[in-house]
Amino acid sequence: MSSNPEANRSAADAELLNQINGDLGEAMSLLVSMAPGITVFGSARTPPNDPAYQCAERLGAWLGRAGVPVLTGGGPGIMEAVNRGACEAGGVSVGLNIELPYEQTPNPHLTHQLHFHHFSSRKLMLTRYSRGFVVFPGGFGTADELLELLVAFHTDRGVRRPMVLVDRAFWSGLLAWFTAELGSRQLIDLHNTDFIEVADDEYAVLEILLGKHAATELVNGYPE
Repeated sequence: MSSNPEANRSAADAELLNQINGDLGEAMSLLVSMAPGITVFGSARTPPNDPAYQCAERLGAWLGRAGVPVLTGGGPGIMEAVNRGACEAGGVSVGLNIELPYEQTPNPHLTHQLHFHHFSSRKLMLTRYSRGFVVFPGGFGTADELLELLVAFHTDRGVRRPMVLVDRAFWSGLLAWFTAELGSRQLIDLHNTDFIEVADDEYAVLEILLGKHAATELVNGYPE
């Protein structure tokens, strides 16, 4: 390594740009060839016996049957559940994985897999090619992804696509805070948050994402 700090920073910046360009180029080549999919966010820590995991798995299966690709971060928990449902239903199951010191190993239910070096490029690809978004309960990472979508949707109606928060009880406190604190202080325009949808089961999510008629036809076409 050079003893010149400025030269070291320049070399590090060049490496960073190369990594980001590599991440974006590989992802664009894959995702642009697919039909627009549904991106699902949620906790990597949700176990298979959790109702949220089971709901996510059923949702993935319905989307797979509908021919709609599902995109996740490719890890365990909610991501694994959605990917598993889509993959076992014969659908397209995409994982945009990133290596972390813990929790983030690719789940085995992916028909397509990408690896990212940086969260910023990964988040861009999880949103750019999607026709809608589903957000299950999760921690800081899920909250970060949700808030980034809320900022984009709140400031530009042109980028809005269907977005559903799953589990009213989990999200109700945050939504109430938006109204009681942000709205009352005029820190956000409450009339401009009508894009936020909340549901408690996969059928309600399907109706929001696909439209009631298409969702009904889909479910009736695959009787349980």
